[in-house]
Amino acid sequence: MTDSQDLPPTADGPAGADDLRARVGVLEKQVTDYKLLIADFENSRKRLAQDAERQRKYAYEPLVRDLLNALDNLNYAAQAAKQAGDTGPLARGVSATINLFLEALKRHGVSRIDVAPGSPFDAHSHQAVMQQPTNDFEPGTVVAVTQNGFVLHDRVIRPASVVVASEPPAGGE
Repeated sequence: MTDSQDLPPTADGPAGADDLRARVGVLEKQVTDYKLLIADFENSRKRLAQDAERQRKYAYEPLVRDLLNALDNLNYAAQAAKQAGDTGPLARGVSATINLFLEALKRHGVSRIDVAPGSPFDAHSHQAVMQQPTNDFEPGTVVAVTQNGFVLHDRVIRPASVVVASEPPAGGE
C-alpha cells in the first residue's frame, strides 16, 4: 500500500468540485437540522417550565373550591343572625371568622369577585341563576348576588351567581 492510496481523493476537476459542493450541502443541512433540534428542545424546556409554574400557581384550586362551601355556610349563618337581630358574641364571632377566612384566602391569591347591583352582566365572571323583569335596572344588568364568586390569581374558580334584569312585560310590572 502506498501513501497515495491512503489520501482522500483530491478536488481535481469539475467532478471533484461537484463532490465537495454536495458534501458541503449535506453538512449545511445537518447544521440546520441540529439548530432546529436545539430550538425545539429549548421550546420544550420553556413549555415544561411554564406548565410547572402553572401547576404550582393553581395547585390549591381544588382545596379552595371545597373551602368556599364552608365559607358560604358561615355567610348564611351571619345573614340569619342579622335577620334575627342577633348582635351577640356568636354573631360577632361568625363575622370575625368570615373576615379571617377571607384574609387567609387573599394571602394565597384568592379574591372575591366584586359585583354591585346595576353592574353589567359578565358571562366570564357571573352565572345567571334567574332573570327578573324590572324597571329599576337596565336589562342585562345585575339585580342581586345570590352567591359570591371567587378568582384564584387570574382564574375564575367560581363565578358569582346573580339575578339579571330583564324587560318587564308590556303593561308595567
